[in-house]
Amino acid sequence: MNRMTLSVRADHPTAAGHFPGNPILPGALLLAEVVHLIAAEIGIGHAVYEVRAAKFLRPVRPGDQVSIEYARSGATGFDFHCSVAGTRVLAGACSAAVDA
Repeated sequence: MNRMTLSVRADHPTAAGHFPGNPILPGALLLAEVVHLIAAEIGIGHAVYEVRAAKFLRPVRPGDQVSIEYARSGATGFDFHCSVAGTRVLAGACSAAVDA
């Protein structure tokens, strides 16, 4: 497994409105950030991604450090899971069609 970290800024713009008094990073934004980081790391430039699976297990909050572990799956695919302080928060699988 390959590893990387996503640092969610404590003053992340979504904190004010999602949700007031109980801020969490929206799941779609977390998924997009994770996919973007992994794709850049494995050298896939501009691509359209198919999310084959995504399971959100716990909320991610502003200020969290998200540990990402991933493994290649075929030429343009990858499986991943993410955790915060040892607790799994997201797991999924993606494949990409590289733009021409």
